[in-house]
Amino acid sequence: MSRNSVEWEETPNFPSTHYVDTGIYTDEKIFREEQEKVFNKVWIIACHESELTNAFDYRTFSHPGGAPLFVIRGEDMKVRSFYNICPHRGNTLLYDPVGNAKRVTCIFHAWSFNAKGDCIDISREKQGYQERYGCEKAGLREVKTEIGYGGFVWVNVDDDSCSLSEYVGDAMGLLGEHLSEPMEVFHYHKAVVNTNYKLWHDTNSEFYHDYVHYFNRITGMIQPGYFDRKYTGYPHGHASVGSMAIKYDAYEGSKQRGVGWPGLAPGGWVLIDMFPGMTYNLRTSVLRMDTAIPLGPNKLLIEFRGLGLKSDTPEQRAERIRDHNQIWGPFGRNLHEDLLAVQGQGQAMRERTGSKWVIQGREENMTIHDEGGMRHFYAEWSKLMGRKASAPYADQATAAA
Repeated sequence: MSRNSVEWEETPNFPSTHYVDTGIYTDEKIFREEQEKVFNKVWIIACHESELTNAFDYRTFSHPGGAPLFVIRGEDMKVRSFYNICPHRGNTLLYDPVGNAKRVTCIFHAWSFNAKGDCIDISREKQGYQERYGCEKAGLREVKTEIGYGGFVWVNVDDDSCSLSEYVGDAMGLLGEHLSEPMEVFHYHKAVVNTNYKLWHDTNSEFYHDYVHYFNRITGMIQPGYFDRKYTGYPHGHASVGSMAIKYDAYEGSKQRGVGWPGLAPGGWVLIDMFPGMTYNLRTSVLRMDTAIPLGPNKLLIEFRGLGLKSDTPEQRAERIRDHNQIWGPFGRNLHEDLLAVQGQGQAMRERTGSKWVIQGREENMTIHDEGGMRHFYAEWSKLMGRKASAPYADQATAAA
């Protein structure tokens, strides 16, 4: 039965925790508030330690809170992060996304810094500043950095934040033993999508969307135990989905994977969503890490990394790369379908042609098609933002209460 314009915007007959206003995906003011209250307060994955193999290797990183950063391995092999901004006149220091820099020199006035963030040279220092200002006062702004949970480099721009271990808590329990061996990135790619970062994380947080994937329908959904997998929510908005074995040979032309993963059953699958936009996705032979970096309320950069074991033989690595490219990577069967889905959502909401509400009302005893993972995410979002996701424009004090 179709609905008229009034019925189209009627509030869903659910508790307010079971739907959200689409304005939270498109509103510029909401996005700026998210940068301040969410992204600038939480731990974010910037890269993987294997991408900084040698002393002075660096990677630039556009922090979702808005700050340009770079991550660099020092001569002491410690990884540190800094604002990618010269303290003199605010110029960008490093322009290339990756590189090696024993000495970081600003192209504007040739001030130089080492990999520990110390200023080591100010051009014509004594002539210009005499004794009033010197290198000891001109160091780079450092950002809290920790390596953990599979060798990923996490950053937090809030000096008063909790530690990474406190932030993660028990959320990584299902993956703990599977991340014990050193890993390295063998594939990196990125996608820029006209959508909101929460829509991508929503897709990773619920498996009702498996209906969009032909491959998943015939290798996962028909297998015993698929609908029994349980969602578990953790503090700080993280969530995990219980593991299960996937029968890849159920698809004609596919085969059971010949190379596995330490501690993981053949065909095993474990997924953990980390608030506010990172997903560990371990399937049989490859760990895929998704990191969502919003460029605005309606534009999203997603970084995808495929990882194998550092100890891989050439034959094992080739098998992992084949698995990644056949199923989970940019040339595989799943990813493009997910990207098309969230692009369509973003377009409809941006043009206000969609419904005023996004419904998250499925309840199946917190099993895999229950939308409890999304509700758990928006409970944390509402807490940090001080406003309900279902009523983002209400008085903030009322919404928080």
